[in-house]
Amino acid sequence: MALGPAHVLAFLIGGFHVALFVFLRGRGGGRILLVACAAILGAWAGDAVGGRLGIDPVRIGDFHLISASIVAWVGIGFVAVIWVLVPTPASEESR
Repeated sequence: MALGPAHVLAFLIGGFHVALFVFLRGRGGGRILLVACAAILGAWAGDAVGGRLGIDPVRIGDFHLISASIVAWVGIGFVAVIWVLVPTPASEESR
């Protein structure tokens, strides 16, 4: 079984953007694994979208870097918004 370069580059690009997100935010919290999954899948999907549209000027081989980065940030933003909207269970101290 061979792993294609798109999978590896999506993992690297997604990981970079997660690290940048944590750096800018100052903390990762308990959702870091979910953010990482969303960014990696977003980078992989962004590469596919960039390949279909063919408008990405910055590429690494056949990997579309700009579209992968944009969709990775869309995934990160989606998880961040959902995390804010989901209610947290009330703690015992607040009752």
